[in-house]
Amino acid sequence: MIKLSRSKIELLFDCPRCFWFYAGKGIARPFGAPYTINNAVDFLLKKEFDEHRKNGTAHYLIEREGIDAIPYMHNDIDKWRNTFTGIQYHHPATDFLIFGAVDDIWVDSKGNLIVVDYKASGAKEGELYDSYKRQMEIYQWILRKNGFKVQNRGYFVYCRVNKDNGFAKGNLSFDIKVQPYDGDDSWVEDKILEAKKILDGEIPISATGCDYCLYVNKTK
Repeated sequence: MIKLSRSKIELLFDCPRCFWFYAGKGIARPFGAPYTINNAVDFLLKKEFDEHRKNGTAHYLIEREGIDAIPYMHNDIDKWRNTFTGIQYHHPATDFLIFGAVDDIWVDSKGNLIVVDYKASGAKEGELYDSYKRQMEIYQWILRKNGFKVQNRGYFVYCRVNKDNGFAKGNLSFDIKVQPYDGDDSWVEDKILEAKKILDGEIPISATGCDYCLYVNKTK
């Protein structure tokens, strides 16, 4: 069984050759520096939402946006949020174990789950990249495959540095925006089958303009 993470599936959109090396041979692209501020924001948000999860109450951001939801309480919530385990689904047709670590899950009054992703940014407006959208849609797909009812609408919680205030008395402030996104996971199944076809075949050609493949070719 091959473990296929959400990030590996995303790599397939970028370059099939890089995907083949990473998912099939365990040879990854060079990793960049860790986003320590992003990790700190994730930690603080999870800590706040977990208090409301424990109490069965709505976080002030949920109330501010008028969303019918509270943080979802489930025995496996910490496992689902763990990078190395995540929420998982065994895909029988390919024998892939598809998994991804969610940032948070809320639940509405009808029992539908809501996928939530945290983002930290220094930009004034948080841009909703295609990769962000696919990330949320894969999580929605995995949850549905596990038998959960899932809303198409998910939310991105953007924490943006407030540059206008500067370091006020040594403190850096953030503005928090909750941005809705209506996901469509209909593409996921076909992409998984494409991944299987690529991994079962010979090494594919690089995507046009893949900087990583260009660098490797120049160093040969």
